[in-house]
Amino acid sequence: MRAHPLATDAVLAFGALVCMVLGSFADPHGPHGPTFGTRNPGPFSLLLMLLGAAVLVFRRLRPRAVLAVTCGLSLLELTTGEPRAPVAMCTVIALYTVAAATDRPTTWRIGLVTMAGLTGVAMLAGPLPWYAQENIGIFAWTGMAAAAGDAVRSRRAFVDAIRERAERAERTRDEEARRRVAEERLRIARDLHDVVAHHIALVNVQAGVAAHVMDKRPDQAKEALAHVRDASRSALNELRATVGLLRQSGDPEAPTEPAPGLAVLDELVDTFRHAGLPVEVIVQLGPEPGPLSAAVDLAAYRVVQEALTNVRKHAGPGARAEVSVVRVGPSVEVTVLDDGGDCADGAPGPADPGGGHGLLGMRERTGALGGTCFAGPRYGGGYRVHAVLPL
Repeated sequence: MRAHPLATDAVLAFGALVCMVLGSFADPHGPHGPTFGTRNPGPFSLLLMLLGAAVLVFRRLRPRAVLAVTCGLSLLELTTGEPRAPVAMCTVIALYTVAAATDRPTTWRIGLVTMAGLTGVAMLAGPLPWYAQENIGIFAWTGMAAAAGDAVRSRRAFVDAIRERAERAERTRDEEARRRVAEERLRIARDLHDVVAHHIALVNVQAGVAAHVMDKRPDQAKEALAHVRDASRSALNELRATVGLLRQSGDPEAPTEPAPGLAVLDELVDTFRHAGLPVEVIVQLGPEPGPLSAAVDLAAYRVVQEALTNVRKHAGPGARAEVSVVRVGPSVEVTVLDDGGDCADGAPGPADPGGGHGLLGMRERTGALGGTCFAGPRYGGGYRVHAVLPL
């Protein structure tokens, strides 16, 4: 009906024409109530009913013009029709349309003018007595049409307001979430900067003093080291308090074991193998001296962990994974591949590359170290995660 309003109005106009024609054959003053088939409408009345129904086809395009035309046709019928035909039904429908499409003050002004005009002409200039029930019926029907149109307009405005509010909330929800996250990150970063900058600067100064006077004035060196100990203890307490703000009631205590790294990569891979995911691992860190830094070691471990978790959760049955950790020049490259299992060729493996907190976390972790992380489907099926971590 909303897609084809003109056709809908044409059907409504035809229905109104049928009702008016049928009503014109009924005598409301029969001995036992309204009697059908006891009178016949005149040709002029039939013409007025046909014109009124035809005008109703355009009621939504030009509602006030349609109301004016139907009022004119109704006035002609009220003053000349004998027996009277229900041409006023067209005016009732047109008045309802105007009331549903305009504001309340305009509705009541137009409604009162229409009600008073048609009823007054019917009482004063019509062939029936002024107190005839047909005249009172015109007043009642036009009044109900104006009230019904105003109620429908109010209901539509209420529903539209709720829909617009829901759409606005949907649009701003993600933006509000990002804004709050950014504000919280800024606050935490500011607190950590205040804690770390002050105490670490103090520790650095006192450590320099201790190193300078260690040989010649050991007592002063001990005093400087005591200040270092106090400053470091204060920094740890404030850091613990700051991080504690991020915890919720019921969260487990902070772990005391070292952070995981590539040294326990085999244990991580074994957990996925026990879960039914075949994994092949290649680790080639080369003969370069020195172990990986703690941050790079942890980031490489977390990338492998998240990538294998996605394979286990989202790849098809029978999927196989390959993990490689290779030192290439001044960086470590971590690659996790899977064949997609029984997924269709070309279908994404673990997840959509643009969604999910796991992929976002991998990108943020590698980006914090100055590296890059790519995650996307492989040609021929499956998925590929490739992270480059500068040493």
